[in-house]
Amino acid sequence: MIRTVYVYGSPVLRKVAQNITPDYPQLDALITDMFETMEQSDGIGLAAPQIGLSIRLFVVDGTPLADDDPTLKDFRKVFINAQITERFGEKVIYNEGCLSLPGLHEDVERESKIRIRYHDEKFVEHEDVYEGMAARIIQHEYDHLDGILFTDRVSPIRRQLLRSKLNAIAKGKYSANYKCRIG
Repeated sequence: MIRTVYVYGSPVLRKVAQNITPDYPQLDALITDMFETMEQSDGIGLAAPQIGLSIRLFVVDGTPLADDDPTLKDFRKVFINAQITERFGEKVIYNEGCLSLPGLHEDVERESKIRIRYHDEKFVEHEDVYEGMAARIIQHEYDHLDGILFTDRVSPIRRQLLRSKLNAIAKGKYSANYKCRIG
């Protein structure tokens, strides 16, 4: 089932999400819905807060970028109760977008490598190191779990310049080819 994406101005996007347990109601269906919603929206990641659920769950699928970055060929994963334990490597700037900020793209600086502890969809615990675009995608979605949007990571001057665009999104003035809502 395609879920509605909550956009800038929705309080759920600013909450710190809560851990879940293996008995979370209809977890498998939720994960399936999240992948379907992400794909229908042409996204490469989707966090539960973006569909109105303040839980520590996100899905990623970097395979649409595999032509440009072959390391993403099989990068389709579920992250539950994730904790980034280390960010390292060089800082890299890349132009990011977000389903919760339709039409907005900005250069964001992030570390090139991360170490992350998480559970997969079967609640098996993992601790992995990711780098490059995979690390960036994970960091972007992970931020959603802590109530952080990519616009929070741009310079204060740039954020000031974005204020009118952000206010417009919060007032429903945006265009998206997927179901969105504020609230």
